[in-house]
Amino acid sequence: MDDDLWALVEPLLPPWPERSPGPRPVPDRLCLQGVLYVLHNDIAWQLLPLQLGFGSGQTCWRRLDRWQKAGVFDRLHRILLAELNATGELDWSRACVDGSHVRAKKRGSRHSSVAGRSIAPQNINSTNNAERQEYSNR
Repeated sequence: MDDDLWALVEPLLPPWPERSPGPRPVPDRLCLQGVLYVLHNDIAWQLLPLQLGFGSGQTCWRRLDRWQKAGVFDRLHRILLAELNATGELDWSRACVDGSHVRAKKRGSRHSSVAGRSIAPQNINSTNNAERQEYSNR
C-alpha cells in the first residue's frame, strides 16, 4: 500500500485500547495489507501466509470486522468519491442507485416520482397473482 493511500486511511481507524490484553497487536497498516492480500488473491482467511508479516488471517479478519463496525470503509468511500469528484474524474452520468444501499425513510411510498412524473406500481399479471394467492393459502 502506498503512503498516499495510507495517509487517507490511518486517521479513520479507531484507536487501539492502551491496555489491551495479550501480545502487542500487529500494526494496522500491516493488517490492512493482509486484508487486501486476502481479497485480491481470493483466498480463505486461514490461508494467509504468516511469512508475509501481515499477522494471521484471523487477526486480519478481526481487525477488518472492527473497522467495518466503526464505519471506516463508509467514510473512506465518501472521501475517495469527494476527491475524485473534485478532480473531475467521476462520470456521474453513469451512476446508479441500488435500493439495498439507500434507506427508504418512513418505509418509502407506494408511488415514485421520476423527473416530476408520478409513477404508480405496475399491475401484477394474473400468473403472479395466482402464485401469490396459492402461497398465501399455505
